[in-house]
Amino acid sequence: MKLFPCLMALLLFLLQAAPGLGLPRDTLRCLEYHGYCFHLKSCPEPFAAFGTCYRRRRTCCVDTTSNFHICQDEGGHCVPPETRCLQEQEGLCPRRGWKCCTEV
Repeated sequence: MKLFPCLMALLLFLLQAAPGLGLPRDTLRCLEYHGYCFHLKSCPEPFAAFGTCYRRRRTCCVDTTSNFHICQDEGGHCVPPETRCLQEQEGLCPRRGWKCCTEV
C-alpha cells in the first residue's frame, strides 16, 4: 500500500504546478503535517491548533496523540445533532456538536 502515498504526493505536486488549480498554501501546509481542517475556531481534545486552512476559513488541527479516529475514515457519516442515529460510533466530525453515525 505504499502506492497511495506516492500518488497523493504526485497529485499535490501537479496541483501546485498548474496555475489556478492548487490548494491554498495554508491548506497544503496543514496536509503536510497530517493535519485535519475543522470548521471550528478551536480544536477538539486530542488535537492542537496548527494554523489555518482554506484561506483562513477553517482551523488546521494536528493530532497530538496519534490515537484518533476521523468519522469518515471509520466508515461513518457526520450528521447534525438533531438527526437521530440508528447506530452511533466513535469518531471526530469537523463541526462542533455533530455526531458520527454508521446508520442514520
